[in-house]
Amino acid sequence: MNKKTFTFLLTIILIITFNSHSWSWGFWAHKRINHQAVFSLPPDMLGFYKNHIDYLTKHATAPDTRRYIIPDEAPRHFINPERFKIPIDSIPEHWQAAVDLFSNDSLQEYGIVPWYINEMEFRLTSAFKAKDVDKILKLSADIGHYIADAHVPLHCTSNYNGQQTNQEGIHAFWESRIPELFGNDYNFFIGRAIYIKNPLKTAWNIVKESYNAKDSVLTFEKRLSDNYPSDKKFSIETKGKKTVKVYSIEYSKAYSEMLGGMIERRMCSAILMVSSYWYTAWVNAGQPNLSSIENKEPSIELMNQLKQEEQDSKSGKSPNKGHVD
Repeated sequence: MNKKTFTFLLTIILIITFNSHSWSWGFWAHKRINHQAVFSLPPDMLGFYKNHIDYLTKHATAPDTRRYIIPDEAPRHFINPERFKIPIDSIPEHWQAAVDLFSNDSLQEYGIVPWYINEMEFRLTSAFKAKDVDKILKLSADIGHYIADAHVPLHCTSNYNGQQTNQEGIHAFWESRIPELFGNDYNFFIGRAIYIKNPLKTAWNIVKESYNAKDSVLTFEKRLSDNYPSDKKFSIETKGKKTVKVYSIEYSKAYSEMLGGMIERRMCSAILMVSSYWYTAWVNAGQPNLSSIENKEPSIELMNQLKQEEQDSKSGKSPNKGHVD
């Protein structure tokens, strides 16, 4: 193989690797959000959650694993308000009203993240009432993931990867590359969890904040790209056994600075909201005493289920199309 052919093949490999990047906050960010949320809980919950912080951190990404094996999983991670063809404030907040107006099939296509967060809070409340350790842990980790996804502007638009504006790759850039590069310098001291009087409305408020930030996310990157030396926009890095094409550190820093701390603010808000939804579910369950179960480990059955999901996700292809966050 001559040098020219080798260079061409390497370029193709790098492009494929770059474009196939998982569209999610990224392992680092999702795990950090769930981890940090534990420390905002009140003393009556802190013992249980600290004892299980490794589970909550490790399995913060479990919903992303499930999207490869469960057909209904993908819509739980996003919502595309533009698809409704009405102003976002006019979209019915309550599920049945939305179904009556748009149909269940349409909602599954457009995304259901605010409604699913509300459903997960209800399930977590029931788990607390039953003091079911497996369900408390699984639902706590999962709702943390969905709340975090709702905080991402690109999870709240049909132009979720810049595919409509020639900005393919911006999704992973915003929510994975930049947090992984600069997240250790973010200030994650966000205070104590708060009681959420209306979990559904709060979920919608999170979505609306993300939706309102989407134009800045896209416009600023486009402006930067148009005025940045093309040969310095990307770099090649080795991650494990893979050589990948990534946005350069310099370009990432410039974009992060243009956003004025947006990613840090959205991560901090996600941490507070994850902790607050956990707290709200516990309060709504009657504030059960968790000391009697705080040292109880998740069952072998639950751990085997999660392990099987990971194996299944690696062996099959995603049944989901379109927005696969």
